[in-house]
Formats: sequence, structure tokens, C-alpha cells
Amino acid sequence: MPSGWGEGPRSFTAELTRFAETVPGAHLAPLVARMSRPLGVAVVGRRGVGRRTVEAALRLHGVRVVATEPDVRVVVIAEAFKPEDEALLGSDPGSTVMVLTKADVFGATRDGPLAAASRCAAEVAAATGIDVVVMVGLLATVAELDDELLGALRTLVAVPAELGSVDAFVTADHPLARAVRARLLDRLDRFGVAHALLALADGAAPAEVVTRLHELSNVDGVLAGLHRVAAPVGYRRVQRALAESRCLHARLGDDRLGEFLRSDALAMAVMTAAVDVVEAAGLTVDRGDDAGAHARRAVQWSRYARGPIDALHRACAADITRGSLRLLDRESGR
Repeated sequence: MPSGWGEGPRSFTAELTRFAETVPGAHLAPLVARMSRPLGVAVVGRRGVGRRTVEAALRLHGVRVVATEPDVRVVVIAEAFKPEDEALLGSDPGSTVMVLTKADVFGATRDGPLAAASRCAAEVAAATGIDVVVMVGLLATVAELDDELLGALRTLVAVPAELGSVDAFVTADHPLARAVRARLLDRLDRFGVAHALLALADGAAPAEVVTRLHELSNVDGVLAGLHRVAAPVGYRRVQRALAESRCLHARLGDDRLGEFLRSDALAMAVMTAAVDVVEAAGLTVDRGDDAGAHARRAVQWSRYARGPIDALHRACAADITRGSLRLLDRESGR
């Protein structure tokens, strides 16, 4: 997620930037700057839960982690949801993702620690109404395995070591030096070491081992959770920019700005931002690009707007309907 925003806000920003470059004066420059600012993510958590590891993992995967004025928040928890965690949720749970990290050491169960952590995450999500994603933060921070670590893992494939406990792995007699075994644990922990060994034993190349570790970490699930909560934030940013642009038009009387605000391209960008929101909520939008699809989509979302939904989804439905009718008009005029 290079910017963190969905397709709609990026498209809107591109249209606004192109227009601003064609008109004299700098009255649109502050607006373009605000719209171009990447998604800012604050990561918070009580002491000992692995907050810094989650921060490092998110940065490695292109997320802009900030200390102040975040757009969305990640609340890191471990083992269980505690009163101290609840105090960190803030006043806008809709822009918050909770990450249950250290999922690899969640507990010994028949179906493994990740399944147990997923069940706990589902319980916390049901109790709080907040998206909760499990993560093995340490594995998500592995950018590569250097020669020493790869050599150590290959030695362990040939000469297995005791992985039943940290002490047993480090202190037992083994051809691999204790310091190297300790470094392996520091970088991958026992869970990561075990799965790296399985991957190498199956013939995986070093890059494939790193990919496998990232898959186990579920960092992609965390990024998807961030996208889900960022979609409404991005849509609201687009709406604020539209309102500000209309105020500028009213104050300056610039006909070109008025034409831009009425343009099909801008309407399509706003519709796409609205689609980001409803799809992030699990709804399906017909992506067809013919007259029949445009008409069906307009009817569907016009009906949806009249249903028992919140103000955000009502506004999104109106923008999807409006954009679909624009597309239908364009198709009919060909």
C-alpha cells in the first residue's frame, strides 16, 4: 500500500493535481498538498505487547507510521484483550484496527497456536465491534535471511536440533554454534525456525523462505484491515476537498473551477471513492462498463440509499448512483 489510500482518493487527487497545474495562482496548492499526503498510521499498545515490532513490520511493507495526527490507528494487543487495551481504543473505533500479535506463542492447542489466536481475535472483535487481525509480528519484519542464518538453517535441516523449548534449542549439544542458534531465535523465534526448516527441506529458495515467513506472519491480513478502515477516511477526505473547492469557486467565481467540479472525470473519482467504502464493508458493486450495468447499478444503489443505513453509506450510495447515471448518459450519447 504505497499511499495507503484506495483507488478513489488517488484518482481524485490525480484529477485535482492535473487541474491545479493548468490554472494560474496557488489557491489550490494547499488542497492538493493535503490530498497528496500519504495515509498516516499510529501504532499504540501497552508495554510488552510488541508494538515496536508491529511498527517495524508496517514500515517494511510501505506503511507511513506517525506519532501525531494519524488517519487510522493500530492498537496492538497480546494474549488477551485487557482493560488497558480498551483505554487505547480512542473515540473513533471506525478508524481503528486491532492487531493480536505474538500469535505463534498463543498456546498449545490441537489445531495450533494460529487457530487459537484467530478464535480469540474473533471473540474480541465481537465484543468490541472493531476489526481484529492476528499477526506474528517478528516474522513480518524479516526482509531477508543473510548467509549466516541461511547456512545455520541448512545445517539444522541436515542435523535436526531440539525445538521443544528455547533452552533446549540453545544449550543442547549440536554442531551449530550456540551463538548462531541464539541469533536464529532472536530473528525468527522457534515458530519461524521450524517453518523455515520445513520450507528449505521442501527445496524452497531463500526468497521463497522469506515469502513463506511473511505469509505465516499474516502481515497481508493486517494491511487489508488497514485498507478497510482507511476507505471511509479517504472518502471523507475527498468530500472535504470537494466542499473546500466549491467554497473556492463561490468566492473566486472561476468558471474553469466550476467546470472542473462538474466534470465527468471528477464524478468518476468520487464514485470510485464511494465504491472503496462499500466494498471495504463487504458489499459487492457491479463493475460492468456497458449501458445495462450502469442502469442496474444506478437502480440498485438508489434503492440502497433509501434503506436503513448510516449517513456514510447513504452518501456513498448517492455518489455511486450519480456516477452510474453519468456513465449511462455518456454511453447513450455515443
